Amino acid sequence: MVKEFYLGDIVQTRKGHPCGTDQWEIIRLGADIKIKCTGCGRIVMLPRSQFEKSVKKIIKSIHISENKEVAE
Repeated sequence: MVKEFYLGDIVQTRKGHPCGTDQWEIIRLGADIKIKCTGCGRIVMLPRSQFEKSVKKIIKSIHISENKEVAE
């Protein structure tokens, strides 16, 4: 199963951040993925393979909401 991620998506990770939240915003995509903690604003860069293993689910996807607006 291939997961597709887009800039601006909010994802939930398996492990929580020390600030207490487990939600991150994707701010850069490529071979490495840069994410920003929605709680404290800390920015972390991970290899794509490690990022895909750590993601539990996509909370909010910008891409899905844009498609719904176009279809309506």
